[in-house]
Amino acid sequence: MATENSSFVQPAIPRFDGHYDHWAMVMENFLISKEYWGLIENGIPAAAEGVEPTEAQRKSNEDQKLKDLKVKNYLFQAIDRTIIETILNKETAKAIWDSMRLKYQGYTDLKRAQLQALRREFEILGMKEGEKVDEYFSRTLTITNKMKAHGERMEQNVIIEKILRSMTLKFNYVVCSIEESNDLSTMTIDELQSSLLVHEQRMQGHKEEEHALHISI
Repeated sequence: MATENSSFVQPAIPRFDGHYDHWAMVMENFLISKEYWGLIENGIPAAAEGVEPTEAQRKSNEDQKLKDLKVKNYLFQAIDRTIIETILNKETAKAIWDSMRLKYQGYTDLKRAQLQALRREFEILGMKEGEKVDEYFSRTLTITNKMKAHGERMEQNVIIEKILRSMTLKFNYVVCSIEESNDLSTMTIDELQSSLLVHEQRMQGHKEEEHALHISI
């Protein structure tokens, strides 16, 4: 029978994946659970200048330095080698944490602002008069791919519904037909593009026939 200690699973060290705000929150909770967060907030307490420390104070300071080394080890395990190389000169866990926050919190704020701009661009996106189906799909997918790169989850059905809502009037009939005859939750973007291209080619064929008929008359 498993004892309480043997069944306890140690929490994994949170890996930094570029999303600083989320990583910092999870890492903070991890260090709090280890009772090491105070070293990040306050650093190693400095000894008073000009005062000979007592034996108890020396021991406490050595204990704090040992704990700080453990926190540094956790941080080194959490981040990639390329990042570690930029912080090797940091002597304490607090210095490493502060350096990470300075570098990546600002970067996270920038990515958040860029994502907001992309969301607005996606919201007002619409097919232009005379624009080809392939051209409109290319514009739409360029924006959605940028949104994904900034951490946005873009489900296929959301993109499909957006495209169908924003086609020009000449596609109204085929849009209604697609919505009535297909399950949009399972339809793929490629399938939608194929259906719209077929309709576009038919319209182009009819236009050419009318033009030829007009010339013959």
